[in-house]
Amino acid sequence: MGKKSLVSIDECSKEYILEILDCARRFEQEPNRKLLEGKVVATLFFEPSTRTRLSFETAVNRLGGRVIGFQDASTTSSTKGETLRDTILMVNNYADLIIMRHYLEGAAKYASEILSIPEFSRGVPVINAGDGANQHPSQTLLDIYSIWKTQGKLTDQVVTIVGDLKYGRAVHSLIAGLWHFNPTFHFIAPNELKLPDEQKSFCDEKGIQYYEHTEFTEEIINRSDILYMTRIQRERFTDMEVYERVKNVYVLKLDMLNGSKDNLRILHPLPRVTEIASDVDSSPKAYFIHQAGNGIFIRQAILCKALGINA
Repeated sequence: MGKKSLVSIDECSKEYILEILDCARRFEQEPNRKLLEGKVVATLFFEPSTRTRLSFETAVNRLGGRVIGFQDASTTSSTKGETLRDTILMVNNYADLIIMRHYLEGAAKYASEILSIPEFSRGVPVINAGDGANQHPSQTLLDIYSIWKTQGKLTDQVVTIVGDLKYGRAVHSLIAGLWHFNPTFHFIAPNELKLPDEQKSFCDEKGIQYYEHTEFTEEIINRSDILYMTRIQRERFTDMEVYERVKNVYVLKLDMLNGSKDNLRILHPLPRVTEIASDVDSSPKAYFIHQAGNGIFIRQAILCKALGINA
């Protein structure tokens, strides 16, 4: 098994996804295994993160590896003018694998391409932990794992996605990851945050059935197997007036679930702000905290796959 970067869910075959899910299932049964003993993993977080960084670091620690890196780019030489290229090349000397979150779209792909140049024969794998509004492949894989666990299958799911569909990298990745399994999507967003044409074109090309809405209604919830709520991301807005207008446009409340299917599960890439009311937490259909916990097992599987380690 060779080493391989994970920069985009688009590059993941159905077989790869199913292998990761099966491997994650085994890690959930036995998470503490010294498969990364002697390995050093670098976490380069140029943008804030809680769950992604901590779950990757937990995954490395439970596998017996060591973590180096930073969670605040202001403490690095990038503040002195060091280019991303030079940072990547330097860290390549120190680690066996790089996990990177960056505010620029395409940054992880750029890093992986640098390290694929033949002159850098030791080029290590790169895992994309989120690049701007583009992709978040490890989040997608844990989302798919959460769907598989709660629904008992992946095929023919009705998935309703609510909120920031324009800038939501987790949303864009989820669409690309689920297409292998014949989903039906309901996309709910204000006009300012509707799904970009690129993702709609992808759905059209793949024959994915989808519907667009601006109203968040119980009728749509009642049709759904998965209700995927998202935060309106203030950091993506340049016009604060627009943000103030849309920030609380959709709020899921407990009584909105009264007619929903028994198998409905509520997911969220987190952090949440106001889009899921606290009374929803008491519902057995609220799965988003468990979903975040699944990230450890998925990321253990991703790490081993990227390093060519049989797990």
